Amino acid sequence: MSAGPGRAGFRARLTAPLLLGSLLNPLNTTMISTALVAIGHTFGIGAADTAWLISVLYLASAVAQPVLGKLADALGPRRVFLAGLVVVFASGLVGAVAPSFGWLIVSRLLLGIGTSAAYPAAMSVLRDEGRRVGRPAPRPMLARLSFAALGSAAVGPTLGGLLVTLVGWRGIFAVNLPLALIAFVAALIWIPVDPPRESATTGGSLRLTLDPLGIGLFSTALTVLVFFLLDLAHPMWWLLAPFAVLTAALVWWQLRRPQPFIDLRMLADNGPLARTYLRHGVSYLLIYCVMYGYTQWLEEGRGFSAADTGLLMLPMSVAALVCSLLGARTKGIRGPLALASVLLTAGAGLLLFVGGSTPLAVLLLAGACFGIPQGLIGTSNQAAVQAHAPPDSIGSAAGLQRTAQYIGAIAASSLIALAYGSRAGDSGLHLMAGASAVLGVLLIILTVTDRALRARS
Repeated sequence: MSAGPGRAGFRARLTAPLLLGSLLNPLNTTMISTALVAIGHTFGIGAADTAWLISVLYLASAVAQPVLGKLADALGPRRVFLAGLVVVFASGLVGAVAPSFGWLIVSRLLLGIGTSAAYPAAMSVLRDEGRRVGRPAPRPMLARLSFAALGSAAVGPTLGGLLVTLVGWRGIFAVNLPLALIAFVAALIWIPVDPPRESATTGGSLRLTLDPLGIGLFSTALTVLVFFLLDLAHPMWWLLAPFAVLTAALVWWQLRRPQPFIDLRMLADNGPLARTYLRHGVSYLLIYCVMYGYTQWLEEGRGFSAADTGLLMLPMSVAALVCSLLGARTKGIRGPLALASVLLTAGAGLLLFVGGSTPLAVLLLAGACFGIPQGLIGTSNQAAVQAHAPPDSIGSAAGLQRTAQYIGAIAASSLIALAYGSRAGDSGLHLMAGASAVLGVLLIILTVTDRALRARS
């Protein structure tokens, strides 16, 4: 089928709300990094407790991304996109007026669910548009979607520091109100009404598509794992038993389902896609260790203000933005990912020697070492998912990519909590950096030995 006159497709009006919606999740994952110390002081808690504000969003997102991706494939992406923005607006209200730390947890939980709708729904919208006009979404279009996510994540610490300085940490939550409202109105006007979905015609077929038991087992197992990881200083070993039972039950159930929540058979048969998820998760474990751990150390270990910390992270933000554009123009995948993994390892090694008397130039260089990989990894792994995922399941495949990213972030918050305890000091930073350097070497090996990447380099 070919596009007729006036149906060139992929116009700016279609993509504008998709870009705005897709930046909300990555923006909120990083923007809070420069507010954690201020929140801790307000409620009298330490770094190990404020780590829950990181983990609860990632826990919600890790479950919600593939769920909402499946909903977008089954019910239509426009419906899912709009519903997610309503939840984001509600989360902003709760966080802006939260009277206690517990309400901030609720706000971040809602935020994780609401913002998780945008990316997989956007990928489904672009797939539907491609079917309408008879050609796939052009790579520059996908690059802009990736750039919106990367750019918002990169500028998050700087924007967060500015908001904390000007209006206090509640501004981190309140800023979602106008952003969600603008995106909702734009989506309502410019995203076309969803075409009919065969799987949405009956309640039975919808239940078959969603696999509620699989979702429940996955979310419960992941929650148990998070409770274990967030207190590694005093590990509750008994939690590993229910985690193992839940994981075994999840695997057994997913292998029995004709349309499982996580298609384990597809992942087992699709090695390149499974390795993409693994590589993406490890990469973002390292990136988020810096995004949260390094920023907390700059404030508590070196005594910088939230605004100064945001400015110190600006080279990382700029490097990530520039490299995301360069990565979008690169046809290969293996080269950018190999460079990114080397720089992540080098940046972690540099942090091993950072301390109270380290010159400012070295602190800036350390941030930049993590900014360049952040720009390259997002666009390259997104291209890998596009290349290897089944075309009819791109929404859920994109959701699983983000799930891998958020599991990496949960592991990062656990490592930060273990390293810092109640306060971010030099010894904790060095412990985190040493673990990150070891994982960086693993990432290099995963990248250079992947034959599927060699075929596309």
